[in-house]
Amino acid sequence: MTSPLIAQRPSSQTSSNEHEHGIEEEDALLTGQRTGKHSNHQSTSVNRSKWRELGLLIWALVATTAVVVLAVVYQHSQAATSRSEDGKPPSGKKNVIFMVSDGMGPTSLALTRSWRQYAEGLPWAEILVLDEYLIGQSRTRSTSSLITDSAAGATAFSCGLKSYNGAISVLPNFDPCGSVMEAAKRKGYTTGLVVTTRITDATPAVFVAHARRREMEDDIARQMIGEKHPLGRMVDLMFGGGRCHFLPGNAEGCRGDDVDVVDIAKNGSWGYIDSKKDFDKLGKSVNLPFLGLFAEHDIPYEIDRRYMEDTYPSLEAMTKKALELLSAATKDSEQGFFVMIEGSRIDHAGHANDPAAQVHEVLAYDRAMAAVLDFIKHEDTPTLMVATSDHETGGLATAKQLHKEYPHYLWYPGVLANVSHSAAYTAHQYHSHQRDHSASEDVRAWLQQLSAKALGIHDPSEAEINELIKDPVLAAYTFADMISRRSQTGWSTHGHSGADVNIYSSDPALTTALRGNHENTEVGEFLRHYLDLEDEVEVVTKKLREHMNSVGAEEYLGRIPDDGERLDGQDHLDRYAGDHKTKRGLCELCGA
Repeated sequence: MTSPLIAQRPSSQTSSNEHEHGIEEEDALLTGQRTGKHSNHQSTSVNRSKWRELGLLIWALVATTAVVVLAVVYQHSQAATSRSEDGKPPSGKKNVIFMVSDGMGPTSLALTRSWRQYAEGLPWAEILVLDEYLIGQSRTRSTSSLITDSAAGATAFSCGLKSYNGAISVLPNFDPCGSVMEAAKRKGYTTGLVVTTRITDATPAVFVAHARRREMEDDIARQMIGEKHPLGRMVDLMFGGGRCHFLPGNAEGCRGDDVDVVDIAKNGSWGYIDSKKDFDKLGKSVNLPFLGLFAEHDIPYEIDRRYMEDTYPSLEAMTKKALELLSAATKDSEQGFFVMIEGSRIDHAGHANDPAAQVHEVLAYDRAMAAVLDFIKHEDTPTLMVATSDHETGGLATAKQLHKEYPHYLWYPGVLANVSHSAAYTAHQYHSHQRDHSASEDVRAWLQQLSAKALGIHDPSEAEINELIKDPVLAAYTFADMISRRSQTGWSTHGHSGADVNIYSSDPALTTALRGNHENTEVGEFLRHYLDLEDEVEVVTKKLREHMNSVGAEEYLGRIPDDGERLDGQDHLDRYAGDHKTKRGLCELCGA
């Protein structure tokens, strides 16, 4: 048998008797063996030291065990408040973060994942944050078409019911339906909306407003601040774009009247900011309600916005700040918060068939989701994130057949990595140049330089240059097609498609009802059930219809759309959304 290591320690040949005795005593303490030389006094001292060491050891073991047990108990108690073995919602205070990736289909993820792997030199196995939380898919048809628009798609989330394209929380019979956010607000939840499009656009609108046509954004703005909503204010915090629908048309706004909704909001106790500078000054809490409108129309595409950090906040930044403010506002309340966060312009990039803008929008949304998950990790109140898309846009494919012969199996993300700006921004540069320079200038040479600088395309064809000169109004689509052809990215439409879209969750155990393939209305039903709002939604619906009957349906909800009228409410002509665009110039030139 091998001797213990401690017994192999050599004794010192030069030590004094006193030092040798110290070593023997140390050995006795460590081995439990008696030394060869000691007195009764020394033996008593050694025994005392031995028991003292043993006592300290036992105390340390007991303390360590207690700490471990308490940590396990605490962890289980925390899990019990936020999870349920049978999938039932936790009781007591809770938060819900509902995320919408407008226009993002499964191929948007394949496109972005491959682009990121190429651009950042990552291995094939590297995935997006989104990919780790996938639990199912949603079917998206509306009552008026197999292909939904955002209004009907989002109404399925807000009301848990199908409706026609263009409906803002209004049913096929043109009556209003109570939304999950309205019911949550009435039950004491603090509510919020965070978007990168106009805050009055279809997806945010369906949660706190009602209209028979989504184009009624002027009226929706007044409902959002509570001035024209029959139940008063239903949202506490709003971040996004769309400032022009809150300002009178005879001033710097785009309203069809002279109503100053910002002024009405300020007089109605709303806090208000409209710049990135003021956004950066926000503390960890604010007095609610609070409105932040950071762009005249939509916040620019992320691929362009990244060069304008001083002008526009990112979706990630707005998400982080909104969650911080909502958490602070509900710290001492009995109820938590319910917020809808939308990656809005994934949809617009799809409408534009612009793959470079698309990947940056999806990545911006992915970063926002990472921020949400980090918040959930550190938040004291149990918080659940559910995410999905209202529809897919563009019929996107990571493949494009360029010729009649059988195609090669190729797609080139490197082409997208060379692009600096969106096709819309590039078209804006072209239109500005046309306005400011004489027609005699060599526009062909200038367009070649622009294509190289903004799109990374150094070989525009004669046909492409001719198309840009022939039809400058559609320049954004020509530039986008130049990128798509070189990267062999395919598109089947400039509109929406009927593709199923993904569902994500921060906690699969709590969202078993959404696993697999579902109708989009089931997402809305889940939100109502999780927040225990089924009865309150019915109460809200009843009150809305009573108001409609008392003031008149058309006065409250607008006229019923004509049979042949477009119900998607979209002007899909893609154009740059930066605030430096004026009412003259670009809009006049583009016919926008």
